[in-house]
Amino acid sequence: MIDLKGRVAFITGASQGIGRACALAMAQAGATIAAAARSQEKLSSVVSEIASDGGSAEAFTLDVAADDQVRSAIKAAIERFGKIDILVNNAGITRDQLVMRMKRADWDAVLATNLTGAYLCAQQVAGSMLKQRWGRIINITSVVGQSGQAGQANYSASKAGLIGLTMALARELGSRNITVNAVAPGFIRTAMTEGLSPELQDSTLKVIPLGRFGSDAEVAAAVRFLASDEAAYITGHVLNVNGGMLMG
Repeated sequence: MIDLKGRVAFITGASQGIGRACALAMAQAGATIAAAARSQEKLSSVVSEIASDGGSAEAFTLDVAADDQVRSAIKAAIERFGKIDILVNNAGITRDQLVMRMKRADWDAVLATNLTGAYLCAQQVAGSMLKQRWGRIINITSVVGQSGQAGQANYSASKAGLIGLTMALARELGSRNITVNAVAPGFIRTAMTEGLSPELQDSTLKVIPLGRFGSDAEVAAAVRFLASDEAAYITGHVLNVNGGMLMG
């Protein structure tokens, strides 16, 4: 049983999907959760669910693409809990379109949230982790950041960038006992993927050796492991949770 008692986890995009599943899984393992997202209403629901299960959580509203909001939210979390031990960079958006038709604004929005947001959050929590000489940063990337996907040049680029960011941070922070890893989900049943056409879902299912789509809880289990002491000698790694969709 993974034990995260005494740890404080700051999770972005925690109001739904994979972020929500990570918050619940880590709370069940004993971590105190700083749940961050844009929707206060949805965050309140997650916080209440954790509290009703005997856990500890608090909501912090922010848009990870806004420098000032990231700084103020993380400062508030550190003031509230005294530290941040674990950062899960999960917040992400899509603005799908073929590259020939993609608007610059849609490119910029996806990169700002998915990649720049992760950099901003990592930068702000690093001081707390360096001071205590312990930390875990886990970036949620995607199988399309490894393989590419037609119609998702912006999303694929942002998720590939997260892999590079993961490895660079792992080299920068490793000497202070801070590990930095990524989890790369494949096709996971979330609100984001439910919006895809039935045809695309059917064609995707055919290339998954396990023959099914994954769940957000399965991704959260991988994140929880990387956040634990059991993963202390793993850093700069990309853990695939994709049912065999991409191997190697």
